[in-house]
Order: sequence, then C-alpha cells, then structure tokens
Amino acid sequence: MSSHPDLRPETLAVSLGRPARTPGAPLNVSPVLASTYVGAHDTSGPDLGYGRDGNVTWTALEDVVGALEGGRCLTFASGMAAASAVLELLGPGDTVVLPSSCYLGVAALVRSRAEKYGWTVRTVDVADTDAVLAAADGADLVWLESPTNPLMEVADLPAIGAALRGRVRTVVDNTFATALLQRPLEQGFDLVVESGTKFVGGHSDLLLGAVTVRPDADALYADLAAVRHDSGAVPGPMEAWLALRGVRTMPLRVRAAVANAGTLAARLADHPGVARVRYPGLPDDPGHERAAATMDGFGSLLSIDLADARTAERFIDGCVLWTHATSLGSVESTFERRRRWSGELDVVPEGLVRLSVGVEHVDDLWHDLEQSLDQL
Repeated sequence: MSSHPDLRPETLAVSLGRPARTPGAPLNVSPVLASTYVGAHDTSGPDLGYGRDGNVTWTALEDVVGALEGGRCLTFASGMAAASAVLELLGPGDTVVLPSSCYLGVAALVRSRAEKYGWTVRTVDVADTDAVLAAADGADLVWLESPTNPLMEVADLPAIGAALRGRVRTVVDNTFATALLQRPLEQGFDLVVESGTKFVGGHSDLLLGAVTVRPDADALYADLAAVRHDSGAVPGPMEAWLALRGVRTMPLRVRAAVANAGTLAARLADHPGVARVRYPGLPDDPGHERAAATMDGFGSLLSIDLADARTAERFIDGCVLWTHATSLGSVESTFERRRRWSGELDVVPEGLVRLSVGVEHVDDLWHDLEQSLDQL
C-alpha cells in the first residue's frame, strides 16, 4: 500500500480509521447521526452544511478500505449505487466492455442504460486475455470481474492492467476476492468497485458500496464524489459504522472462509452427485494456475453444477445448516441456485448452485452438504 508501505493488510484493517489518541477519548469513531451541521460565516475552511456533504463515519471507513485497496475510497449507499456512479461518467454513444459472465445486477444496469443512451456493449470471456484486449480497442470503459459471478472464471489482471493502462478507463469488481486476495489498482487499473455489504461488513446486516480510485487520479475521484453528492447515493452513518466495525475482523474471517472453501471444494469434487466444481483452488480448474500466480488466495466462493434445476433445488432443500440466501461474504454459509433469478445470464447452467462459504467448522458444513447430496 503506497501510503502505508510498512503495514500489512491485517494491521491496516485494525489500525486505520481511528480518532486521535486523546486520553479519555473513545478508541473508536462513533456513528455521527446528523443531517444538518452548524454553518460557518467564514467559508474558506471546511463547512459541511448538509448530510450529503460528508460524515466522519464515512471518512473513517474510507481511510481503511482505501488503504487496503491502495487508493482513495468513496463509499456509497450500496454496491449497485457504487456501480451506477462509475457508469454515470459515461456519455451517449460510448462503448462498454463487459464480461459475458458477470453479476446480473451490473449486466442489467448496463443493458438498460445502453438502450437509453445508445451505448455499444461488447461482451467478452474475461479468461481470454487476447479477447479482452481486442474488445478494449476504441472502448470507453472496460469492466471486469475476477473471479466472475457465478462461473468463477479468472482474468489475468496484471497482464490486462498493464496493457490497458492509459488507453481506456478500467474498473474491476473486486467483491469476490477483496483487497486481501488481489489489488487491481496496483496492477494498472483505474477503479475498483466492491459491495461492502459482503466481506467488508461480513454479518448480513448492512447495505454499502465502495469505489476506490488509483492514488494519482484526482480528477476521477472528484467526478465520482460529485456524482455521489448530486445523486444522494451516500451511505447511512450507522451502515458505515457497522462496516467499519466489520472490516476490523475481515482478514480473520476471509482467511478462515478461504481455508474452509478449499476443503469443501476438494470433497465436493469427489462426490458422485456433483457434475462439476468451479473453484480456482482446485488443481484441475481452468483458472488454477492463473489464480495461483496472480492472487494471494483462491477465495471463499465456489459453484457446483448439478444435473438440473430440480436436482439443485432438492439439494438445497435437503440441507439444514446452510442458509438459502442470495448474498455472500458473511460469517454464515449461504447458497442458492442462481438461475432462480429471471435476470440471470443464459450462460449460467440451470443446475448451478453458488456457495458462499462461511467460518463455521468445516466438518459440520461438509456433513450437511454430504447428507443432502447422498439423498439425491
């Protein structure tokens, strides 16, 4: 991290975003519940004035997330608000490169805006580096995910970032990997988007998004800050405070969940009821070598292919410990059949189940999955 070169991520997550160490003062930043601030006659200094202008609780969280990602962070009301802010910087007739397999919310948002503003949308397999670079030629924005949601494809971010730096604006959705496993800004990308609802918060109790801008992109940071202010897509102070508390333990939670995911992926791959396991930590996964070379871990998300939609639903219904839910990145383990959503992309198999592995004991998680699979 350029501004904190001697501190590791685990230390950054705990130590930053704190108030001054004044004897008798609180150790933690408190949620500032204010929509209105007292004005100042002298406007040469800071004058917040109104709740959309700023909040010290946001700032504390942004200090931590920005340091982890290696840039300057702006928090938003949700992950989709963060994504929308980035897309707001595009103009009529622009060209966007989008993964052929990506989060359905972003895909739908891009499609709707493309119809409204006449955008050209080029979809590409993010695992095909040459195809990504070819699609980027003449584009105005290249939007990548790695690993992708929910097919778990892995992009060669260092190669793509280096090749596209300065040619086209680039953004990586880093929600799955988090800054603990990969740092796209250090690999040449302009922006990182993430849903703070997931690993940052980590407890399924808040909505929050973040965009982190590379350190030298002052104009880009200012443009996004203006979009946030003018659209009103600001995070609530309680949500920011909960996310700040959550990020303190994120390194511990991610480490435990990644270890669990690796164990479960290997066991699932050996079960005769599972047609395919999609997880870059498996040696025979198409993205394994690339992930091993470019990431600091394989993540805690994996997907399995079952025979069909009905089989997948029976499998989900047969589990007791795992929770059927659409979110991810929290302490509890959740799963869902992704094609149950009408907007999910056609490239996702009907029988695919995405699993977000939590921090429970891995044997308990496995026994629950195994007994349900055995009943199919």
